[in-house]
Amino acid sequence: MVGKLILVLGDQLSMECAALKAADRENDVIVMAEVRDEACYVPHHPKKIVFIFSAMRHFAAALGEAGWTVEYTRYDASTPHSSIVGALLDASAKHNIFEVLATEPGEWRLIDALIDAPLQITVLEDDRFVSSHSDFRSWAEGRKELRMEWFYRGMRKKTGILMEGDKPAGGKWNFDHDNRKPAKSTLDAMPPLAFENDQITQEVLSLVESEFSKNFGELRPFNLATTRSDALKALDHFIEHNLPKFGDYQDAMVKGEKFLWHSLLSPYLNIGLLGPLEVCHAAEEAWKRGAAPLNAVAGFVRQIIGWREYVRGIYFLSGREYTQRNALDHQRQLPAMYWGSKTQMTCMAEAIGQTHSEAYAHHIQRLMVTGNFALLAGVHAHELHEWYLSVYIDAFEWVESPNTIGMSQYADGGVVASKPYVSSGAYISRMSDYCGSCHYDVKAKTGSTACPFNALYWHFLTRHRDKFSNNMRMGNMYRTWDRMAPDAKTEILSHAEAVLEKLDAGEVV
Repeated sequence: MVGKLILVLGDQLSMECAALKAADRENDVIVMAEVRDEACYVPHHPKKIVFIFSAMRHFAAALGEAGWTVEYTRYDASTPHSSIVGALLDASAKHNIFEVLATEPGEWRLIDALIDAPLQITVLEDDRFVSSHSDFRSWAEGRKELRMEWFYRGMRKKTGILMEGDKPAGGKWNFDHDNRKPAKSTLDAMPPLAFENDQITQEVLSLVESEFSKNFGELRPFNLATTRSDALKALDHFIEHNLPKFGDYQDAMVKGEKFLWHSLLSPYLNIGLLGPLEVCHAAEEAWKRGAAPLNAVAGFVRQIIGWREYVRGIYFLSGREYTQRNALDHQRQLPAMYWGSKTQMTCMAEAIGQTHSEAYAHHIQRLMVTGNFALLAGVHAHELHEWYLSVYIDAFEWVESPNTIGMSQYADGGVVASKPYVSSGAYISRMSDYCGSCHYDVKAKTGSTACPFNALYWHFLTRHRDKFSNNMRMGNMYRTWDRMAPDAKTEILSHAEAVLEKLDAGEVV
């Protein structure tokens, strides 16, 4: 019997992947490949490349031990093919097989590459998610606004997670009010579980050190899980040690504290080492046995079956051109500080510095620090999108682009967010201890040491007044601006222009 080629991508490392579940172990050939196109389509953080390549090699070894025939291509700068399709064609010629079974990729560019490939390729929908494409289309059809909150409530009902009959556990769908506390000065958060590098990971570290040393980011130390068994240990560690306080402080930021009570499970979820429902059920079970409060568990579950599923739905519903949207017509280049140049803003230095060292920053650092600054400064949304896609270990386009283009930059014109997520320095001061040691004064609007967020905030509102003055959630902001004295407004806007000129000149801000 002539078999098929079974394509397994680097973010499909699960025995529950659709193509694997449909495969015939006796006759089919698994194709996995480390190729230049995937390693280089953006300048990925070195830790991200190590994470994916090492996890791929471990998964291929597990498949081999389970009796599968695996055609695995290791990264080689001189390899005759540089793409996933090239690897498939190479395997096709070697095994004389022309039929391919693939699980749908999470990025349009790869979907299109498979569509255009000169092979007979059947693409199966990725059913590792709770909401299918048709589910999301049905939910979205006829709605004027595609708000995550309403989608999330449907997901709770569908899965039964944190439900008491047809009512939410505790009588509320979310506990946002309880989950926005600034961190206390004394922290008792446990760092994420660290793993030693086995021989496979050490070989990948040497490869990446040789081939990708110029990419933004520190390679060592590398201590992430690269197998399912270790990812499960990381899940257990989070549930036991940090889930109980995750809810209270999930929006908090503390200088020098890279992880706080966050789980760091998103990389494992996004490449398939963990499944969303098993993670949510583990958190729910902790609540049921009294090991974690409801506000913490609900906040965590909301991120996974709510936000994670929602942004995937938005990505595929919106189509191939979503990442090119620029509703606010922002054109500024990404400032050099994002790539490691000096900045005098402590909040930016902290968020970008830990991104450089860990390929990680939590959601508020991304949304309200680096994202907020880019939005206020008028940075082209696609430039920020490619930066996030490059530097974060959990970034794949299906999850990253709606977070950036939609939630962070409002470049989709309000598909994801009901208003732009902009703030002055006051928000950062309230949710962090960054401002106390900053070169800038968070309370000052003008002057050489005034926090840049403050003047840029009002500059953003004035230049986009025609778009947002009638937004119900932004009316108070405009009324506050209108009450200011004309001279004060002129001074604020002049200061903002001076900050933008410094950015454009490549000077330190």
